[in-house]
Amino acid sequence: MPDITRRRALTATAALAATAAVTTLVAPAASAAGHGRPMPMPESFDEVYRGRRIQGRPMTGPGGHHHEHGGGYEVLIDGVQLHVMRNADGSWISVVSHYDPVSTPRAAARAAVDELQGAPLLPFPAN
Repeated sequence: MPDITRRRALTATAALAATAAVTTLVAPAASAAGHGRPMPMPESFDEVYRGRRIQGRPMTGPGGHHHEHGGGYEVLIDGVQLHVMRNADGSWISVVSHYDPVSTPRAAARAAVDELQGAPLLPFPAN
């Protein structure tokens, strides 16, 4: 059996490192996708948060113009619809806090109230 050379050892190490990196990058994406299973619908909520009434509930019929993005879930702040969207990893974002994903629609509503700092939520314009 031939002796292992420095070049072969470095090549083998680089190949193992590349394989490990690809496995690390692909595995979370595959598990986040949930293998095609639908994600559970969040429960309804209705509360006052920092003086603002926030509500969330599954949509039962034809709803807003971006129904497919919110996964059939509606969030309201003081009766005005907050446009929300569920990401592939199950996190939620809103039109107000688009770059700060949160775990639930309730958290998205609270984050929007915090960001609004007392300002009214304006309706999302229809296309």
